[in-house]
Amino acid sequence: MALYEDHPRAGDVFEAIDAGDAIVSAVNLGEALYRLEREHGRDKAVELIEGIRSVTVVEEPDWNLVVAAAHIKAGGGLSYADAFCIATAQRHDAPLYTGDPEILAHEGLAEMVDLREQPGS
Repeated sequence: MALYEDHPRAGDVFEAIDAGDAIVSAVNLGEALYRLEREHGRDKAVELIEGIRSVTVVEEPDWNLVVAAAHIKAGGGLSYADAFCIATAQRHDAPLYTGDPEILAHEGLAEMVDLREQPGS
């Protein structure tokens, strides 16, 4: 969402994608799709999401990821979709780029890049 909300740290997200290693859970991409559709309409939302799909790996949830997300969700304080975000980062030992305070509150579960902070802050 940082890419489409004129976010001050969108450049960091672009750099991560440009490095070629960006992975996003299909669950979280679906979450971005419905938010964008509410704000911009279906056609524009699909166009924006297809742009992300063309430059990232979209991970479809398999049973092991579903179980990992369920265990994270059972710990409390997160939506199930947020749990998929963390489980996907864990699976790939990858940094998780987010400004979501609920996810960031679970920083011990994965390496996180806090998009709320300005570089050099």
